[in-house]
Amino acid sequence: MKKNYLNIFVLTSSLIAVTATGCKKDYKNPNQATTDQIFASDRGATAVAVGLQKVYSVSAASSLYALVNANGFVTKELILRNAGNIPELQLSTGGSAVDGTNTVLNNVWTKSSKIIFDADNVIRFANGLGDKSYASGLISYASIFKALSIGNLAMFWEKVPDTTGQNVGFINRVDGYKKAVAVLNNAIAAYTAAAPSTAVLNRLQVQDATTKVYPIDILNTLYALKARYSLFAGDYATALSAANQVDLTKTSVLTFDALNQNPVFESATATNNVFQPVDTTLGLPKVLEPNVADKRIPFYVGINTSIAPRYRIKGFYASGTTAVPIYLPGEMLLIKAEAYARQDKLPEALIELNKVITKKPSEDAFGVGADLTPIVGPLTKDQILTEIYRQRSIELFMSGLRLEDMRRLARPLEERKRNFFPYPFQERDNNPNTPADPTF
Repeated sequence: MKKNYLNIFVLTSSLIAVTATGCKKDYKNPNQATTDQIFASDRGATAVAVGLQKVYSVSAASSLYALVNANGFVTKELILRNAGNIPELQLSTGGSAVDGTNTVLNNVWTKSSKIIFDADNVIRFANGLGDKSYASGLISYASIFKALSIGNLAMFWEKVPDTTGQNVGFINRVDGYKKAVAVLNNAIAAYTAAAPSTAVLNRLQVQDATTKVYPIDILNTLYALKARYSLFAGDYATALSAANQVDLTKTSVLTFDALNQNPVFESATATNNVFQPVDTTLGLPKVLEPNVADKRIPFYVGINTSIAPRYRIKGFYASGTTAVPIYLPGEMLLIKAEAYARQDKLPEALIELNKVITKKPSEDAFGVGADLTPIVGPLTKDQILTEIYRQRSIELFMSGLRLEDMRRLARPLEERKRNFFPYPFQERDNNPNTPADPTF
Protein backbone atom coordinates (compact mmCIF):
# COMPACT_ATOMS: atom_id res chain seq x y z
CA MET A 1 0.00 0.00 0.00
CA LYS A 2 1.49 3.33 -1.05
CA LYS A 3 1.85 5.18 2.24
CA ASN A 4 1.49 8.76 1.02
CA TYR A 5 -1.90 7.92 -0.46
CA LEU A 6 -3.28 6.17 2.62
CA ASN A 7 -5.05 9.20 4.07
CA ILE A 8 -6.69 9.97 0.75
CA PHE A 9 -7.82 6.37 0.48
CA VAL A 10 -9.36 6.43 3.94
CA LEU A 11 -11.37 9.48 2.86
CA THR A 12 -12.46 8.02 -0.46
CA SER A 13 -13.33 4.60 0.89
CA SER A 14 -15.77 6.13 3.34
CA LEU A 15 -17.03 8.73 0.91
CA ILE A 16 -17.53 6.96 -2.40
CA ALA A 17 -20.90 5.27 -2.39
CA VAL A 18 -20.88 1.54 -2.76
CA THR A 19 -23.52 1.58 -5.43
CA ALA A 20 -23.88 -2.08 -4.68
CA THR A 21 -26.28 -4.26 -6.52
CA GLY A 22 -29.68 -3.84 -4.96
CA CYS A 23 -28.86 -1.53 -2.07
CA LYS A 24 -27.52 1.90 -2.93
CA LYS A 25 -25.83 3.85 -0.19
CA ASP A 26 -26.30 7.59 -0.43
CA TYR A 27 -24.97 9.09 2.79
CA LYS A 28 -23.89 12.72 2.51
CA ASN A 29 -21.45 14.46 4.82
CA PRO A 30 -21.18 18.23 4.28
CA ASN A 31 -17.71 18.17 5.84
CA GLN A 32 -16.26 15.79 3.23
CA ALA A 33 -15.33 16.30 -0.38
CA THR A 34 -17.79 15.13 -2.99
CA THR A 35 -17.07 12.34 -5.43
CA ASP A 36 -16.80 14.95 -8.21
CA GLN A 37 -14.17 16.80 -6.21
CA ILE A 38 -12.14 13.64 -5.62
CA PHE A 39 -12.19 12.79 -9.32
CA ALA A 40 -11.31 16.34 -10.29
CA SER A 41 -7.58 15.48 -10.15
CA ASP A 42 -5.31 12.61 -11.04
CA ARG A 43 -4.16 12.58 -7.42
CA GLY A 44 -7.64 11.76 -6.16
CA ALA A 45 -8.31 9.17 -8.86
CA THR A 46 -4.95 7.53 -8.17
CA ALA A 47 -5.77 7.33 -4.47
CA VAL A 48 -8.97 5.46 -5.26
CA ALA A 49 -7.04 3.09 -7.56
CA VAL A 50 -4.48 2.43 -4.81
CA GLY A 51 -7.32 1.70 -2.42
CA LEU A 52 -8.67 -1.11 -4.58
CA GLN A 53 -5.91 -3.46 -3.46
CA LYS A 54 -6.58 -2.70 0.20
CA VAL A 55 -10.29 -3.42 -0.16
CA TYR A 56 -9.50 -6.62 -2.06
CA SER A 57 -6.83 -8.05 0.19
CA VAL A 58 -6.60 -6.55 3.69
CA SER A 59 -8.49 -7.82 6.78
CA ALA A 60 -10.87 -10.70 7.45
CA ALA A 61 -13.58 -8.71 5.62
CA SER A 62 -11.57 -8.69 2.39
CA SER A 63 -12.36 -10.54 -0.82
CA LEU A 64 -9.11 -12.50 -0.56
CA TYR A 65 -9.81 -13.89 2.90
CA ALA A 66 -13.43 -14.70 2.10
CA LEU A 67 -12.44 -16.42 -1.15
CA VAL A 68 -9.94 -18.73 0.55
CA ASN A 69 -12.33 -19.32 3.45
CA ALA A 70 -15.54 -20.15 1.57
CA ASN A 71 -13.91 -22.13 -1.21
CA GLY A 72 -11.69 -24.04 1.21
CA PHE A 73 -14.51 -25.32 3.38
CA VAL A 74 -16.89 -26.44 0.65
CA THR A 75 -14.13 -28.17 -1.36
CA LYS A 76 -12.81 -29.93 1.78
CA GLU A 77 -9.40 -28.23 1.69
CA LEU A 78 -9.94 -26.89 5.22
CA ILE A 79 -11.21 -28.09 8.59
CA LEU A 80 -13.07 -25.97 11.11
CA ARG A 81 -11.24 -25.18 14.34
CA ASN A 82 -14.03 -23.52 16.30
CA ALA A 83 -17.73 -24.24 15.81
CA GLY A 84 -18.47 -20.89 17.43
CA ASN A 85 -17.53 -19.26 14.12
CA ILE A 86 -21.04 -19.53 12.70
CA PRO A 87 -20.38 -18.48 9.06
CA GLU A 88 -17.51 -20.97 8.86
CA LEU A 89 -19.64 -23.62 10.58
CA GLN A 90 -22.28 -23.17 7.86
CA LEU A 91 -19.68 -23.56 5.12
CA SER A 92 -18.02 -26.52 6.80
CA THR A 93 -21.40 -28.25 7.16
CA GLY A 94 -22.41 -27.34 3.62
CA GLY A 95 -25.70 -28.06 1.89
CA SER A 96 -28.75 -26.23 3.23
CA ALA A 97 -26.81 -25.04 6.29
CA VAL A 98 -25.38 -22.28 4.08
CA ASP A 99 -27.87 -19.44 3.72
CA GLY A 100 -28.13 -15.77 2.86
CA THR A 101 -27.00 -14.66 6.32
CA ASN A 102 -23.47 -15.94 5.78
CA THR A 103 -21.11 -13.02 6.35
CA VAL A 104 -18.16 -14.66 4.59
CA LEU A 105 -20.18 -14.87 1.37
CA ASN A 106 -21.62 -11.43 1.96
CA ASN A 107 -18.07 -10.06 2.11
CA VAL A 108 -17.30 -11.53 -1.32
CA TRP A 109 -20.49 -9.99 -2.68
CA THR A 110 -20.21 -6.51 -1.16
CA LYS A 111 -16.45 -6.06 -1.56
CA SER A 112 -16.61 -7.21 -5.17
CA SER A 113 -19.44 -4.76 -5.85
CA LYS A 114 -17.52 -1.92 -4.22
CA ILE A 115 -14.33 -2.66 -6.16
CA ILE A 116 -16.23 -2.82 -9.46
CA PHE A 117 -17.95 0.49 -8.69
CA ASP A 118 -14.73 2.26 -7.66
CA ALA A 119 -12.75 0.80 -10.57
CA ASP A 120 -15.40 2.04 -13.00
CA ASN A 121 -14.99 5.55 -11.61
CA VAL A 122 -11.22 5.36 -11.99
CA ILE A 123 -11.44 4.04 -15.55
CA ARG A 124 -14.03 6.65 -16.49
CA PHE A 125 -11.79 9.42 -15.15
CA ALA A 126 -8.70 8.01 -16.88
CA ASN A 127 -10.45 7.86 -20.26
CA GLY A 128 -10.77 11.64 -20.12
CA LEU A 129 -7.11 12.34 -19.38
CA GLY A 130 -4.91 13.94 -21.99
CA ASP A 131 -1.83 12.17 -20.64
CA LYS A 132 -2.42 8.71 -22.10
CA SER A 133 0.61 7.19 -20.37
CA TYR A 134 -0.80 8.19 -17.00
CA ALA A 135 -4.27 7.10 -18.07
CA SER A 136 -3.13 3.64 -19.16
CA GLY A 137 -1.59 3.04 -15.74
CA LEU A 138 -4.86 3.88 -13.99
CA ILE A 139 -6.96 1.87 -16.43
CA SER A 140 -4.79 -1.25 -16.37
CA TYR A 141 -4.26 -1.26 -12.59
CA ALA A 142 -7.95 -0.71 -11.78
CA SER A 143 -8.95 -3.31 -14.37
CA ILE A 144 -6.96 -6.02 -12.58
CA PHE A 145 -9.09 -5.67 -9.45
CA LYS A 146 -12.31 -5.17 -11.39
CA ALA A 147 -11.71 -8.38 -13.35
CA LEU A 148 -10.80 -10.31 -10.19
CA SER A 149 -14.01 -9.11 -8.55
CA ILE A 150 -16.23 -10.07 -11.48
CA GLY A 151 -14.46 -13.41 -11.64
CA ASN A 152 -14.95 -14.09 -7.94
CA LEU A 153 -18.68 -13.46 -8.22
CA ALA A 154 -18.88 -15.78 -11.22
CA MET A 155 -17.02 -18.55 -9.38
CA PHE A 156 -19.46 -18.53 -6.46
CA TRP A 157 -22.89 -17.69 -7.90
CA GLU A 158 -24.92 -19.03 -10.84
CA LYS A 159 -25.79 -15.52 -11.98
CA VAL A 160 -23.96 -12.25 -11.39
CA PRO A 161 -25.02 -8.58 -11.49
CA ASP A 162 -24.84 -7.06 -14.95
CA THR A 163 -23.78 -3.68 -13.53
CA THR A 164 -23.83 -1.68 -10.29
CA GLY A 165 -26.76 0.38 -9.04
CA GLN A 166 -30.29 -0.16 -7.82
CA ASN A 167 -32.47 -3.07 -8.95
CA VAL A 168 -29.87 -4.27 -11.43
CA GLY A 169 -30.38 -7.24 -13.69
CA PHE A 170 -28.36 -10.45 -13.64
CA ILE A 171 -26.43 -12.34 -16.29
CA ASN A 172 -25.25 -15.94 -16.50
CA ARG A 173 -21.94 -16.55 -14.73
CA VAL A 174 -20.24 -17.55 -18.01
CA ASP A 175 -21.20 -14.15 -19.38
CA GLY A 176 -19.64 -12.74 -16.21
CA TYR A 177 -16.34 -14.37 -17.13
CA LYS A 178 -16.68 -12.95 -20.64
CA LYS A 179 -17.28 -9.52 -19.13
CA ALA A 180 -14.10 -9.87 -17.06
CA VAL A 181 -12.19 -10.76 -20.23
CA ALA A 182 -13.61 -7.69 -21.97
CA VAL A 183 -12.37 -5.52 -19.07
CA LEU A 184 -8.92 -7.07 -19.43
CA ASN A 185 -8.90 -6.62 -23.21
CA ASN A 186 -9.68 -2.94 -22.79
CA ALA A 187 -6.84 -2.60 -20.30
CA ILE A 188 -4.38 -4.46 -22.54
CA ALA A 189 -5.30 -2.16 -25.42
CA ALA A 190 -4.73 0.94 -23.27
CA TYR A 191 -1.43 -0.42 -21.95
CA THR A 192 -0.04 -1.36 -25.36
CA ALA A 193 -1.16 1.93 -26.95
CA ALA A 194 0.73 3.98 -24.34
CA ALA A 195 2.82 2.21 -21.73
CA PRO A 196 2.19 3.52 -18.20
CA SER A 197 4.54 6.29 -17.16
CA THR A 198 6.94 5.98 -14.26
CA ALA A 199 4.97 8.75 -12.55
CA VAL A 200 1.75 6.74 -12.37
CA LEU A 201 3.49 3.44 -11.57
CA ASN A 202 5.35 5.04 -8.65
CA ARG A 203 2.08 6.39 -7.29
CA LEU A 204 0.25 3.10 -7.68
CA GLN A 205 2.93 0.81 -6.27
CA VAL A 206 6.03 0.81 -4.06
CA GLN A 207 9.06 -0.85 -5.62
CA ASP A 208 10.92 -3.53 -3.72
CA ALA A 209 13.90 -1.84 -2.04
CA THR A 210 16.34 -4.50 -3.24
CA THR A 211 15.14 -5.52 -6.69
CA LYS A 212 13.49 -2.21 -7.67
CA VAL A 213 10.65 -4.27 -9.11
CA TYR A 214 6.98 -3.35 -8.70
CA PRO A 215 4.97 -5.97 -6.78
CA ILE A 216 2.41 -6.28 -9.60
CA ASP A 217 3.70 -6.77 -13.12
CA ILE A 218 0.67 -5.19 -14.73
CA LEU A 219 0.82 -6.49 -18.30
CA ASN A 220 1.67 -10.05 -17.29
CA THR A 221 -1.19 -9.98 -14.79
CA LEU A 222 -3.67 -8.78 -17.39
CA TYR A 223 -2.73 -11.66 -19.69
CA ALA A 224 -2.73 -14.19 -16.84
CA LEU A 225 -6.23 -13.21 -15.75
CA LYS A 226 -7.39 -13.19 -19.36
CA ALA A 227 -6.11 -16.76 -19.66
CA ARG A 228 -7.88 -17.79 -16.43
CA TYR A 229 -11.27 -16.32 -17.23
CA SER A 230 -11.17 -17.32 -20.91
CA LEU A 231 -10.62 -20.91 -19.77
CA PHE A 232 -13.50 -20.64 -17.29
CA ALA A 233 -15.70 -19.27 -20.09
CA GLY A 234 -14.82 -22.19 -22.38
CA ASP A 235 -12.83 -20.08 -24.87
CA TYR A 236 -9.85 -22.42 -25.05
CA ALA A 237 -8.06 -20.86 -28.00
CA THR A 238 -8.03 -17.44 -26.31
CA ALA A 239 -6.97 -18.98 -22.99
CA LEU A 240 -4.01 -20.68 -24.66
CA SER A 241 -2.98 -17.54 -26.53
CA ALA A 242 -3.17 -15.38 -23.40
CA ALA A 243 -1.25 -17.88 -21.27
CA ASN A 244 1.50 -17.92 -23.87
CA GLN A 245 1.86 -14.15 -23.41
CA VAL A 246 2.75 -14.51 -19.71
CA ASP A 247 6.43 -14.34 -18.73
CA LEU A 248 6.66 -17.08 -16.09
CA THR A 249 9.89 -15.68 -14.64
CA LYS A 250 8.09 -12.55 -13.44
CA THR A 251 5.76 -12.35 -10.46
CA SER A 252 2.71 -10.38 -9.39
CA VAL A 253 1.80 -10.34 -5.72
CA LEU A 254 -0.43 -8.67 -3.19
CA THR A 255 1.88 -7.28 -0.52
CA PHE A 256 1.37 -6.80 3.23
CA ASP A 257 3.11 -5.12 6.13
CA ALA A 258 2.86 -4.85 9.92
CA LEU A 259 -0.18 -2.55 9.72
CA ASN A 260 -1.89 -4.25 6.79
CA GLN A 261 -1.26 -7.94 7.42
CA ASN A 262 -1.82 -11.00 5.29
CA PRO A 263 -5.50 -11.65 6.14
CA VAL A 264 -5.35 -15.45 6.29
CA PHE A 265 -2.34 -15.33 8.59
CA GLU A 266 -3.92 -12.67 10.79
CA SER A 267 -7.25 -14.45 11.21
CA ALA A 268 -6.45 -18.16 10.81
CA THR A 269 -2.76 -19.07 10.81
CA ALA A 270 -1.82 -16.96 13.81
CA THR A 271 -4.92 -17.64 15.90
CA ASN A 272 -5.47 -21.33 15.10
CA ASN A 273 -9.11 -20.52 15.84
CA VAL A 274 -10.82 -20.54 12.45
CA PHE A 275 -9.40 -23.11 10.01
CA GLN A 276 -6.38 -25.22 9.13
CA PRO A 277 -5.59 -27.58 6.22
CA VAL A 278 -7.50 -30.84 6.46
CA ASP A 279 -4.28 -32.88 6.12
CA THR A 280 -1.64 -33.78 3.53
CA THR A 281 -4.31 -35.19 1.18
CA LEU A 282 -5.40 -31.57 0.63
CA GLY A 283 -8.98 -32.84 0.68
CA LEU A 284 -8.60 -34.93 -2.48
CA PRO A 285 -10.32 -38.32 -2.76
CA LYS A 286 -8.21 -41.44 -2.30
CA VAL A 287 -7.60 -42.05 -6.01
CA LEU A 288 -6.28 -38.49 -6.48
CA GLU A 289 -4.25 -38.04 -3.31
CA PRO A 290 -0.81 -36.43 -3.79
CA ASN A 291 2.28 -38.55 -4.17
CA VAL A 292 4.04 -38.68 -0.78
CA ALA A 293 7.22 -37.44 -2.48
CA ASP A 294 5.48 -34.34 -3.89
CA LYS A 295 7.50 -31.35 -2.67
CA ARG A 296 4.48 -29.05 -2.89
CA ILE A 297 2.96 -30.71 0.17
CA PRO A 298 5.58 -29.47 2.69
CA PHE A 299 5.44 -26.08 0.95
CA TYR A 300 1.74 -25.68 1.68
CA VAL A 301 1.23 -27.78 4.83
CA GLY A 302 3.24 -27.74 8.04
CA ILE A 303 3.18 -30.56 10.57
CA ASN A 304 3.15 -29.99 14.33
CA THR A 305 3.90 -33.15 16.25
CA SER A 306 3.29 -31.75 19.74
CA ILE A 307 0.22 -29.49 19.66
CA ALA A 308 -3.08 -30.10 17.86
CA PRO A 309 -3.97 -29.71 15.13
CA ARG A 310 -1.21 -31.70 13.48
CA TYR A 311 -1.57 -29.99 10.08
CA ARG A 312 -0.89 -26.25 9.82
CA ILE A 313 -1.14 -23.49 7.23
CA LYS A 314 2.11 -22.64 5.43
CA GLY A 315 2.71 -21.49 1.88
CA PHE A 316 1.43 -18.02 1.08
CA TYR A 317 -0.19 -17.54 4.48
CA ALA A 318 2.78 -18.37 6.71
CA SER A 319 3.35 -14.89 8.16
CA GLY A 320 1.74 -11.48 8.45
CA THR A 321 3.94 -10.09 5.68
CA THR A 322 3.91 -13.07 3.29
CA ALA A 323 2.94 -11.87 -0.18
CA VAL A 324 0.10 -13.66 -2.01
CA PRO A 325 0.46 -14.30 -5.77
CA ILE A 326 -2.32 -13.05 -8.02
CA TYR A 327 -1.50 -16.04 -10.24
CA LEU A 328 1.13 -18.79 -10.20
CA PRO A 329 3.38 -19.87 -13.08
CA GLY A 330 2.00 -23.39 -12.63
CA GLU A 331 -1.52 -22.11 -13.22
CA MET A 332 -0.49 -20.84 -16.65
CA LEU A 333 1.07 -24.20 -17.54
CA LEU A 334 -2.07 -26.03 -16.44
CA ILE A 335 -4.27 -23.62 -18.40
CA LYS A 336 -2.22 -24.48 -21.49
CA ALA A 337 -2.56 -28.19 -20.74
CA GLU A 338 -6.31 -27.96 -20.38
CA ALA A 339 -6.74 -25.73 -23.42
CA TYR A 340 -4.81 -28.23 -25.54
CA ALA A 341 -6.76 -31.18 -24.13
CA ARG A 342 -10.12 -29.50 -24.76
CA GLN A 343 -9.03 -29.01 -28.38
CA ASP A 344 -8.03 -32.71 -28.61
CA LYS A 345 -4.31 -31.91 -28.84
CA LEU A 346 -3.40 -34.58 -26.31
CA PRO A 347 0.38 -34.87 -26.86
CA GLU A 348 0.75 -31.10 -26.41
CA ALA A 349 -1.47 -31.25 -23.31
CA LEU A 350 0.71 -33.95 -21.75
CA ILE A 351 3.86 -31.92 -22.40
CA GLU A 352 2.46 -28.92 -20.48
CA LEU A 353 1.10 -31.16 -17.74
CA ASN A 354 4.50 -32.79 -17.26
CA LYS A 355 6.13 -29.37 -16.96
CA VAL A 356 4.17 -28.95 -13.73
CA ILE A 357 4.74 -32.49 -12.50
CA THR A 358 8.51 -32.38 -13.03
CA LYS A 359 9.08 -28.74 -12.01
CA LYS A 360 11.57 -28.39 -9.17
CA PRO A 361 10.99 -25.78 -6.44
CA SER A 362 14.16 -24.00 -7.57
CA GLU A 363 12.72 -23.65 -11.07
CA ASP A 364 9.58 -21.87 -9.92
CA ALA A 365 9.41 -18.14 -9.18
CA PHE A 366 7.66 -18.88 -5.86
CA GLY A 367 9.34 -22.17 -4.98
CA VAL A 368 6.25 -24.25 -5.80
CA GLY A 369 7.45 -27.48 -7.38
CA ALA A 370 6.44 -31.14 -7.31
CA ASP A 371 9.79 -32.53 -8.54
CA LEU A 372 8.25 -35.85 -9.60
CA THR A 373 8.85 -38.13 -12.56
CA PRO A 374 6.83 -37.37 -15.68
CA ILE A 375 3.72 -39.25 -16.75
CA VAL A 376 4.34 -41.51 -19.73
CA GLY A 377 1.59 -41.48 -22.31
CA PRO A 378 -0.47 -42.00 -24.20
CA LEU A 379 -3.40 -40.91 -22.03
CA THR A 380 -7.00 -40.50 -23.04
CA LYS A 381 -8.59 -37.09 -22.98
CA ASP A 382 -10.53 -37.94 -19.82
CA GLN A 383 -7.39 -39.21 -18.12
CA ILE A 384 -5.54 -36.00 -18.94
CA LEU A 385 -8.37 -33.81 -17.69
CA THR A 386 -8.56 -35.80 -14.46
CA GLU A 387 -4.83 -35.40 -13.94
CA ILE A 388 -5.12 -31.67 -14.68
CA TYR A 389 -7.71 -31.42 -11.91
CA ARG A 390 -5.42 -33.29 -9.53
CA GLN A 391 -2.45 -31.09 -10.34
CA ARG A 392 -4.47 -27.87 -10.10
CA SER A 393 -5.75 -28.96 -6.68
CA ILE A 394 -2.18 -29.41 -5.44
CA GLU A 395 -0.39 -26.60 -7.30
CA LEU A 396 -3.10 -24.02 -6.49
CA PHE A 397 -3.96 -25.15 -2.95
CA MET A 398 -5.87 -22.51 -0.94
CA SER A 399 -6.04 -20.21 -3.95
CA GLY A 400 -9.85 -20.10 -3.97
CA LEU A 401 -10.09 -21.69 -7.43
CA ARG A 402 -10.98 -25.32 -6.64
CA LEU A 403 -14.78 -25.00 -6.62
CA GLU A 404 -14.71 -23.67 -10.16
CA ASP A 405 -12.32 -26.47 -11.14
CA MET A 406 -14.63 -29.10 -9.65
CA ARG A 407 -17.57 -27.97 -11.76
CA ARG A 408 -15.61 -27.36 -14.95
CA LEU A 409 -13.76 -30.67 -14.77
CA ALA A 410 -16.92 -32.62 -13.86
CA ARG A 411 -15.96 -33.90 -10.43
CA PRO A 412 -18.67 -35.87 -8.56
CA LEU A 413 -20.99 -33.74 -6.41
CA GLU A 414 -20.12 -35.76 -3.31
CA GLU A 415 -16.59 -34.33 -3.43
CA ARG A 416 -17.93 -30.89 -2.48
CA LYS A 417 -20.35 -29.48 0.08
CA ARG A 418 -21.97 -26.88 -2.21
CA ASN A 419 -22.08 -26.43 -5.95
CA PHE A 420 -23.15 -22.76 -5.95
CA PHE A 421 -23.95 -20.38 -3.11
CA PRO A 422 -27.25 -18.76 -2.11
CA TYR A 423 -27.55 -15.00 -2.69
CA PRO A 424 -27.01 -12.75 0.34
CA PHE A 425 -30.20 -11.65 2.05
CA GLN A 426 -28.92 -8.07 1.80
CA GLU A 427 -29.22 -8.39 -1.98
CA ARG A 428 -32.49 -10.30 -1.99
CA ASP A 429 -34.16 -7.85 0.41
CA ASN A 430 -33.26 -4.85 -1.77
CA ASN A 431 -33.27 -6.11 -5.34
CA PRO A 432 -36.42 -7.75 -6.75
CA ASN A 433 -34.35 -9.10 -9.65
CA THR A 434 -32.30 -11.40 -7.40
CA PRO A 435 -32.46 -14.92 -8.85
CA ALA A 436 -33.74 -17.96 -6.99
CA ASP A 437 -31.18 -19.73 -4.82
CA PRO A 438 -29.65 -22.96 -6.14
CA THR A 439 -30.77 -26.17 -4.47
CA PHE A 440 -27.16 -27.22 -3.84
